[in-house]
Amino acid sequence: MLIRTEAPADILPIDRLLKAAFETEAEANLVMKLRENGRCTLSLVACSDEGEVIGHLFFSPVTVDGQDDNWQGLAPLAVKPEFQRQGIGLALMEEAKETLAEFGYPVTVVLGHSDYYPKVGFVKASDYGLSCSWPVPDEAFMVLELIPGTLAGRNGLVEYSAEFSDV
Repeated sequence: MLIRTEAPADILPIDRLLKAAFETEAEANLVMKLRENGRCTLSLVACSDEGEVIGHLFFSPVTVDGQDDNWQGLAPLAVKPEFQRQGIGLALMEEAKETLAEFGYPVTVVLGHSDYYPKVGFVKASDYGLSCSWPVPDEAFMVLELIPGTLAGRNGLVEYSAEFSDV
């Protein structure tokens, strides 16, 4: 398996993957809108040995109390159904953590499954006084510090890009 940055030729395979991995087309439409509006910070794909796109994750900017500190929101993370439970999503996350930190993005947040994301280091955002702009279960909104010390004394309302309002 190869993990690499999304290339223009990956856009349609990613779209098909997202439509296969989720119950609705909302995530696929969200990624297209974010990409079209220049809100893509990092988009990685996992490819099979044959070159097929079998996994994808996407990061876009978030703000805290309206302030842009280069924090990133993860959404979505998807793996083709027939390739799930093989560690592909976790491998994508590990690569993303390293890449984001290398480029100076200090923190990422995710709204997701509380059994899955702690495997790569996410913790409840509320433990740091961070809240989500949507009414979500406390354990579902999580944060991961990529550059040590960034979360010290930081709290507030985390808001995603406007494109998320349509989801």
